[in-house]
Amino acid sequence: MSTLAQAPIEPSASAASLRQDSVLKSATELTGRILLSLLFLASGLGKIGAYAGTAAYMAAAGLPSALLPLVILTEVGGAIAIMTGWKTRITAFLLAGFTLVSALVFHNNFADQIQMIMFLKNVSITGAFLMLMVNGAGRYSLDARQAR
Repeated sequence: MSTLAQAPIEPSASAASLRQDSVLKSATELTGRILLSLLFLASGLGKIGAYAGTAAYMAAAGLPSALLPLVILTEVGGAIAIMTGWKTRITAFLLAGFTLVSALVFHNNFADQIQMIMFLKNVSITGAFLMLMVNGAGRYSLDARQAR
């Protein structure tokens, strides 16, 4: 006998309301993926527009500026993959790692409140990517389309 209480099935839960809930869930998953990706798309495109400045910033942090094309590809390509729901689980895993490493390398001055907030923002985004990795992209995605 299970000790966990199960929620009773409400007789008013019609097939139409279940479909509506499913559509709302799918639309919310798509919206969440787009919103999560916008930061990475804007950041990657911004790095293209400010290439020399970004390379200098990376060098000041002790990273070789030769990594900048890979960083741009990760941000722009990852954002597009998450938005469209293509290879979502692996992309979310990779972006979670990328985001956490970025937090540790670029936002590690915890005496500066702005840097602490930026660090926590990155950690929170990492959490969102981990949830996406576990749950997948949802119905409105290329992953779901390929699974059919």
